[in-house]
Amino acid sequence: MICQSPDTTPEAEKVQIDLIRRSSISRRISIVRCLSQTVTYLSRRSIQRSRPYLSKRELDIAFVSNHYGQELAERLRLYLEQKKP
Repeated sequence: MICQSPDTTPEAEKVQIDLIRRSSISRRISIVRCLSQTVTYLSRRSIQRSRPYLSKRELDIAFVSNHYGQELAERLRLYLEQKKP
């Protein structure tokens, strides 16, 4: 087996994979969900740190632009402008 992580020994990786395989589906989904939330939080925090002047709405649009492309971000911006009270 080829090691997937350069900072993990093949033996440790085998143990990790075995633990994942023996986990219930709900546990695996929980792990993936938690990881996804963490990545989203870190990405948003990085954008906010690099551009602290952005409003929450502008931060949301920048996040969408970074992860889903400028076209979708522009569509979101237009949608949010129409939705303004």
